[in-house]
Amino acid sequence: MSPRMGLDLQTILKAATELADEQGIDSVTLATLAKKLTIKPPSLYNHIDGLTGLKKKLALLGLEELYNLLANAAIGLSKDEAVHAVSMAYFSFARSHPGLYELTLSAPKPEETEIELAGKKIVDLTVQILSAYDLEEQEVIHAVRGLRSILHGFSSLEQKGAFGLPLDLDKSLYLLIESYIAGIHKMKDNKGEK
Repeated sequence: MSPRMGLDLQTILKAATELADEQGIDSVTLATLAKKLTIKPPSLYNHIDGLTGLKKKLALLGLEELYNLLANAAIGLSKDEAVHAVSMAYFSFARSHPGLYELTLSAPKPEETEIELAGKKIVDLTVQILSAYDLEEQEVIHAVRGLRSILHGFSSLEQKGAFGLPLDLDKSLYLLIESYIAGIHKMKDNKGEK
């Protein structure tokens, strides 16, 4: 079967991302995607390896987009400013691409080296930012885990509508990141007390 004119991988991924972000990742099936693209489902197989292959490509796309946002946010900044900028970029991505964001969270399988490398770039960027605080190597890893937990936890709770009180979420986020940064400074200050 020859590929449909005008249908390419970019078009398919854009449509699948829109479905995932608007209706949730579970709504992305080959049938719903084909309907959105006004094609027959078998036409998709010229570009993707089934639903599993599509979700792998979406996960990779999401990780690459997230990395680019984080890296751009950190340009020219260091320490506290970089942590705040990267945190806001992370939330911006999670808010604007909830479905795509969800796909970035799964740990890659051993054979998914592209996805693993894309995730590693985000971790490496975070390590680089937090290394500016002159922490020990293990402390940096703990700090990376802490920041990831804060960012994902807040994003996940917001997406699930768990913040019902009428308070500014961005202010809550700012204060949370400020508390995290205060903890990083405390870790650094306590280095000499070990």
